[in-house]
Amino acid sequence: MTTSERAQFLSEMRQMLISIQGVMQGIATEDRTAIIEAARYSGNRMARATPQSLRDKLPMEFKQLGAPTHMLFEEIVIRAETDDMADIAEVAAQALANCAACHAQFRAD
Repeated sequence: MTTSERAQFLSEMRQMLISIQGVMQGIATEDRTAIIEAARYSGNRMARATPQSLRDKLPMEFKQLGAPTHMLFEEIVIRAETDDMADIAEVAAQALANCAACHAQFRAD
């Protein structure tokens, strides 16, 4: 990974953390718009914005964990429109568990 790719990669990881924090804050205040806005940043938008040169360097195991995590953020967006806050929190917990599993397994060295 080049220096600029590493910087972008770490920026994406920080954005996912900011997104999950925003989702949880939205759940706490029952602000569906805030949940949607926070989750959108880490869904498919982020996955599509990752340069191919960086994607090519990521291990398959990382991709197998990352893709479903981005989809969980998309699911949060959908569920935030009508679902109970507890149900949205369950999906957020799944996303956060994936984040923890990824950080336990990988480093951007």
